[in-house]
Amino acid sequence: MSAALESFLARAEGLLTRLEAVLPHAATAPDWAASTAFRARRRHGALCLEPVKAVSRIRLSDLQEVEPQKEKLLRNTAQFVAGRPANNVLLTGAKGTGKSSLIKAVLNEFADRGLRLIEVDKADLVDLPDLVEQVAARPERFVVFCDDLSFDEGEASYKALKSVLDGSIAAASDNVLIYATSNRRHLLPEKMVDNLAGTHGEHGEIHPGEAVEEKISLSERFGLWISFYPFSQNEYLTIVAQWLRHFGLDDAAIEAARQPALIWALERGSRSGRVAFQFARDRAGRGAVGEAEPALRIRDYGQAPEGLDHV
Repeated sequence: MSAALESFLARAEGLLTRLEAVLPHAATAPDWAASTAFRARRRHGALCLEPVKAVSRIRLSDLQEVEPQKEKLLRNTAQFVAGRPANNVLLTGAKGTGKSSLIKAVLNEFADRGLRLIEVDKADLVDLPDLVEQVAARPERFVVFCDDLSFDEGEASYKALKSVLDGSIAAASDNVLIYATSNRRHLLPEKMVDNLAGTHGEHGEIHPGEAVEEKISLSERFGLWISFYPFSQNEYLTIVAQWLRHFGLDDAAIEAARQPALIWALERGSRSGRVAFQFARDRAGRGAVGEAEPALRIRDYGQAPEGLDHV
């Protein structure tokens, strides 16, 4: 073999090696026994499932003041795990009220009965049909978890999710449900200009325009809607007390933390469960009594939110 030919073959082999690194590879099955939760990650152009090494240990008992929401999601998930009909779920509402935490807690509740969770980023929803096909033959029951979901106009992943929820020519797999959380009830930005497409009937009624219909069509494909609402002051303090107790503080320390907890919420402009947990973690980290609290009053912050005017 001539030196020129050997050089050509070596260059060709190098080129093929580089191409293989960037061309899509067939998705490989994960180690299903490695975890109860998986993340969908793009590797070499394909969507792969990676086991989560440290799964959140949050339990249903950790979530307070969301009993109606908890009951609805528990019932739907129990039906699903038992092989009975169940719905895809959209959890919407105020930020920090426990939407994502509730899904994680439900996984821990039903993991020993075969429930598994797959977390998918919004950008990877375009590959959702392939992911559903990948797990269709598995004996486990899978919840595809899309956290903090919202879309801008024209995103490809929007139509992919629509198709999987309802509308694809392929039958939906009975071992997969989609649980999504969002601060937007209809998942898309709603603008005043959309209402200009409405028309008036002969009796004066208004028919929604096509733009409005398109914006609500995705959320309507979720069979179950679970709404979360801002917490009242008493609910917020109940959650604070629960987390302080979780961190080992006694009743006297919890009572002493009442006013600092209200000031903490005022500074953050929110009385959410997330804010309550963050306060409890800070308080517990500084000790039961903590550092001396500054003598703060509402006048230092201007107008107080409703329910905080007696701090």
